Amino acid sequence: MDVAQVLHMNGGDGDYSYSNNSLLQRKVISMTKPIIDEALANLYSAMNFPKTLVMADLGCSSGPNTLLVASELVKSVDKIRQKFGNDESPEIQIYLNDLPHNDFNTIFLSVSKFQKYLTNEMVSNSSSPCYISGVPGSFYNRLFLSKSIHFVYSSYSLMWLSRVPKMINTNKNNIYLSTTSPPCVIKAYREQFQSDFLTFLKYRAEEMVSGGRMVLTILGRQSDDPCSKECCYVWDLLATSLKDMVAEGLIEEEKLDSFNIPQYTPNPKEVSNEVEKEGSFVIDCLEVSEVNWDACTDNNLNLFKEDVQGYNMGKCMRAVAEPLVLSHFGESIIEEVFKRYTDNIKISMSSEKTKLVNVTVSLTRKE
Repeated sequence: MDVAQVLHMNGGDGDYSYSNNSLLQRKVISMTKPIIDEALANLYSAMNFPKTLVMADLGCSSGPNTLLVASELVKSVDKIRQKFGNDESPEIQIYLNDLPHNDFNTIFLSVSKFQKYLTNEMVSNSSSPCYISGVPGSFYNRLFLSKSIHFVYSSYSLMWLSRVPKMINTNKNNIYLSTTSPPCVIKAYREQFQSDFLTFLKYRAEEMVSGGRMVLTILGRQSDDPCSKECCYVWDLLATSLKDMVAEGLIEEEKLDSFNIPQYTPNPKEVSNEVEKEGSFVIDCLEVSEVNWDACTDNNLNLFKEDVQGYNMGKCMRAVAEPLVLSHFGESIIEEVFKRYTDNIKISMSSEKTKLVNVTVSLTRKE
């Protein structure tokens, strides 16, 4: 699997698009806003109220959440500017980054509407322009000029790995880390995350100005066990759906055994270890939060509560996972796979409290 070519959320604005199925991710963005505001306030004052600010949203995806992040960053800076009594807002450049197959066209079509929204929301006599640019490419590579970025933000992106880990043994009957995964598979996933996150920090250190800030929210876990239910269960349910189809002869077993999700959900210690190892950043804040699976629920649907929750979480996961499943198994089984996956999610959500864990870290680039 060439992750850089395959990994992207479902584009467009259809029924299974990320644009229409990312309420859970929006909830996570809103939960971390106080950390973002504090980082921006510290940045703005430490930089002695600069006239220009350059920011980057890494792993921006597409849909309403992308420009929601941009608007929140701009409005936060404007409120901070007013708090410090400055008459003029800084000019702001925001780079939106994701892999090349991300649906950038949908973002660009919304920019003019976004600009009008900002004009109406902010103090008209003092608001300065906000410039939006798309930057396709992997954030595990260099993306920007040296010492050019003041603030970096990323939400629900850094758990994605640059590649499927190289494994000595097959992760048989699994598509991700599981309680039945061999120790060598677990080790391979952990080491791939460590290598990738270290690389990410190294390149951001080169691109950021001294004293620049970075806020990262990563889908993670609290447990020391990388195979714990809190981080693996959502993929276990997809694996169950695929295994049932293997048993019925709808999918070849070899095809299942060669499919591995390129993701790793770290705990806070694993995040801090790599930050300390790389050495270019100070940790200002490291927090863990939880979000229920039902945060993706659209309560306007005419369904029973349990069905609504499962239906929406199924669509949310389809918007995320469909490109990966499609590239490996082909189009013919897609509808059946996600029907079964959604049914399994419904059963799970009706019988237990299901949550995702978020690890958020706020960093300052050392002088």
